[in-house]
Parts: sequence; C-alpha cells; structure tokens
Amino acid sequence: MAVNNERAGSTPLIERRSIDYIPEAERHGRLFSQFTLWMGANLQITAIVTGALAVVLGGDVFWSLIGLLIGQLLGGGVMALHAAQGPKLGLPQMISSRVQFGVYGAAIPIVLVCLMYLGFTATGTVLSGQALGQLFNVSDSVGILIFASVIVLVTVLGYRVIHWIGRVASIIGVFAFVFLFWRLMSQTDVGALMQIRHFSWSSFLLAVSLAASWQIAFGPYVADYSRYLPSNTSAVKTFFAAGAGSVIGAQVAMILGVFAAASANGQFAGHEVAYIVGLGGTGATAALLYFSIAFGKVTISTLNSYGSFMCIATIISGFRGHLQVSRLQRLVFVLFIVGAATLIALLGQHSFLGAFKSFILFLLAFFTPWSAINLVDYYCITRERYDVPALADPNGRYGRWNLLGISVYVFGVLVQLPFISTKFYTGPLVAALGDVDISWIIGLVLPAAVYFVCAKKWHSAVPDRLILPAEQNSVVQAKTSGAGRAAAQA
Repeated sequence: MAVNNERAGSTPLIERRSIDYIPEAERHGRLFSQFTLWMGANLQITAIVTGALAVVLGGDVFWSLIGLLIGQLLGGGVMALHAAQGPKLGLPQMISSRVQFGVYGAAIPIVLVCLMYLGFTATGTVLSGQALGQLFNVSDSVGILIFASVIVLVTVLGYRVIHWIGRVASIIGVFAFVFLFWRLMSQTDVGALMQIRHFSWSSFLLAVSLAASWQIAFGPYVADYSRYLPSNTSAVKTFFAAGAGSVIGAQVAMILGVFAAASANGQFAGHEVAYIVGLGGTGATAALLYFSIAFGKVTISTLNSYGSFMCIATIISGFRGHLQVSRLQRLVFVLFIVGAATLIALLGQHSFLGAFKSFILFLLAFFTPWSAINLVDYYCITRERYDVPALADPNGRYGRWNLLGISVYVFGVLVQLPFISTKFYTGPLVAALGDVDISWIIGLVLPAAVYFVCAKKWHSAVPDRLILPAEQNSVVQAKTSGAGRAAAQA
C-alpha cells in the first residue's frame, strides 16, 4: 500500500499517457476509487430522467421499480465484466477490440461508440445548461457554453482529476439525493403510488431495457478508468467495485425519477431540472441543488468526452501503427468532441426527452453485439492471453481485418432489427410481441453463442500467456508469464 501511495503522489496532475499501455511502475489507485467514480457518474440528473421515462411512457411505479432493478443488475454485470479487464491489460477498452476485429477492423464498432459518446455528452450538456442557467440567472444556452468549457478543462487534465471529481461528486450526490428523497417523501403519498399496479409486458420490459441500456453503454469505456490499477488487482474485486458503484448510483437516481414523474401530474417532461429542484425548495436551497446537478454532470460528461478522445485516438493510431498521442493532439481532439456535442445541445435543447429515449434504445443495438463478442473472446476463448504489442501492429498476430469478429458483429446488429422499437425505426415483429422491444436481449445472447462456437473452431493462434510490452517490469512479467503457463496447463 505504501508503494501504491508513493506512485499516486508522484503522478503528474495532467495525464501523460493516452491510449498506450500503462507500465507497472505507473500503476496506482485503489479499488474504492472505482466504486466512488461510478457512483458519482450515476448519481446525476440524466439517470433521474431515464428512470422517469419508465413512468412518463406508461408504466406504473411498482413494476417500473422492479423492471429498472432487473435491468441494472443485468446491464451492470456486463459493464463490470468489462471493468475487470482494465488492471490485467493496462489498456483502454476499445484497444482490446483489435483482438476480435483486427487492428483496422476495430474502427467499425469504435465509430459507433464515438457517436454514442457524442450523444450522451450533448444530452448531459442540455440538462447541465438548464441548471447553470437557473443558478447564474442566464439563458440555458449560456449555461450550456459554461458547462462545455468546464468539460474541456477536466478532460484535458485526464485520469487523476477525473477520479478526484468522481469522489467529490459522490459525496455531493449522496447529500443531495438524501435531501431530495426526504422532501419527496414528505410531499407525496408514496404508499398510494405503490398500490397502483397495472402490469403490462411492454411497460415492464421498457423499464428493464432503459436500465440495462444505461449500464451497457458504459461498457466501451469502463476499463479506461480501471487500467491504472496494479496488474495484480483482483478481477473479482474490480468487478464488484465498479459494478456496485454503478448499479447502486443508477438505481437510486432512477427511483427518484420514477417517484418524481409519478407525482408530477404531467409537469415533469420539458422541465426536468426545474421540477427536481422544485422538490427541494427555493432560494439558497435551490441554488445549492442547481450546483449539485451541474457538478454531478461534470463526472459523466467528462467520462463521455474522455472516452470519445480515446476512441478517436484508437481509430487514428490503428492506421498509423503506434499508440502515442501528444498533449496537443489530445487538446485538439477534446475541443472537436466537446464543440460538436455543444452544437448538438444548443440545437436540440427544446426536444430533449423524447429524442433521448429513442437515442439510447436505438444505439443499444450497436453495442450489445460488440460487448458480447468482446466478453466471450476475453473470458472464454483467449482467457486473458493477449499479445499487447501486436495490438499496434497491422501486420502482427491480429492482422488488419478479422472477418470472423466483423461478420458476427454485423450478424448481431442485423438479427436485432425485427425486434427494435424506437422513433427512428420499428421492426416488423414488434407489434406481434405487444410493442415490446427485446432487441438488446437478442443482441447479447445470439452473437455471444455464434462467436463462441465459431471462434472455438476458427480462432487465430492464441498466445500461451499474456504478452506485455518491453517497458513492463521484468519481475511482474515473470509472474504474469508463470500465471499464464499455469492457466494453459490447467
């Protein structure tokens, strides 16, 4: 632990690494920081709005709460399995996709991931702009610009500052949510709301899908924030630290959203931030709540912007053949990403709620197959035995394009189309299923099964151990090699 603290103390404020491998000598941090980071990322206004959608779109309180919890556990399990890869590989999440898709082929799902981050950053900026507009008595558009400036600064500073903000956001979020729950319970007959029960599969599965999609959407970047942990960090403990923080934070926020929407008498949609703050009071109390909402969005919006930077850098580095990104390049990427998200937020701020629901459910169709393929390959096919240097070499072990991974991914997207139900697109089998969208379940299960069967038979040569870059400490490398040989013999 003393060594760990020494490493943390010597870590510069501005992150030096980007998408490259984190050597053992630079590893630092504790598992508790994973819990606080992901709790802080979820104790925020967008999670409240996501929970409220379950009621706004027709569900009752009782079954919405159960559906949301089931979705959190299912999606949170997928998210946490990705988190557990970080300490072992020391790499951003999407770099590891080159094993399944090839050095060039990994760009296919990464482009879609970038679009997801852009959308989530924009929607978070809308809500934060509302909060800052009320706090500083300026327009929502000015509030959006103020918030965007903060996100640029924090994203450029990088990993260490992001974790620090996550801890602070967790503390502020806990106090704010306890207070809001207390005010809500004192103003609302919760017992009466819980007694209204009219179960329907469409509303129930919508609640499950909302929560599951919320959690699964973290999958493409969750390992970006666990990769600095020492390589001997327990995978099981990493799984529970990140998963518990995310599931608990999101469920608490969504419960508040469900009760708020159920008691709002139609006043919630279009005035989400104002209504939530109105539960707490006026004057100085309202100002503190607006601040807590804006600060809570800093964590998750920074994660989205940082993740976007990682994805763009991953795409470019794949074609350039190396993993280093300069600080100037980082700044340019971040300015481009946040600028694009801010423009979208300014243009779409008045039609937020309906567009957001369609956005997250539609994008889920593109990420569940990627998640299924990545997890099956890592835990069942390669069993953690990656050739890390080859991830930067188009002529190396993983090649430019992995047709197996790409084909299964395309299959995973296409097989969901008949079951998708959004404003963007509705599949032909949705009506026959009572307007229930089960596409994300199809997108997880079928690609996982197909990839497992095909990769067992046609997978390229798997190394007999985890191969790390040359800068890795030789003692750690020897330990890892021994562990890899033991696993292969087993």
